[in-house]
Amino acid sequence: QVQLVESGGGLVQAGGSLRLSCAASGRTFSDYNMAWFRRPPGKEREFVAAISRSGGYTLYADSVKGRFTISRDNANNTVYLQMNSLKPGDTAAYYCAGRSGPITTTPGLYDYWGQGTQVTVSS
Repeated sequence: QVQLVESGGGLVQAGGSLRLSCAASGRTFSDYNMAWFRRPPGKEREFVAAISRSGGYTLYADSVKGRFTISRDNANNTVYLQMNSLKPGDTAAYYCAGRSGPITTTPGLYDYWGQGTQVTVSS
């Protein structure tokens, strides 16, 4: 089992920045590809970004490309999501997820999930 705990959400004005963290415990963190998803109000969960086990490969949704950066620190069992130039449309509950299989944008294929952290962007 892998336990994931997100933090760093909050209320920010449009154009601002936030950094989300996801701390992992349980099994060897570097064995897992990690991702961030989000669920906007009234919408389905959607892919945001993913990072490979070593951190050498990243993948982003078109909607966040150039504004968000995913990174990981395997020594400290943490994955991050740096969010810049935030827009009201980024308002959502953000979740980190992990899987031992290949990176995918399909949320149902991830094995482990955190409880989520709320990000609200005001206009």
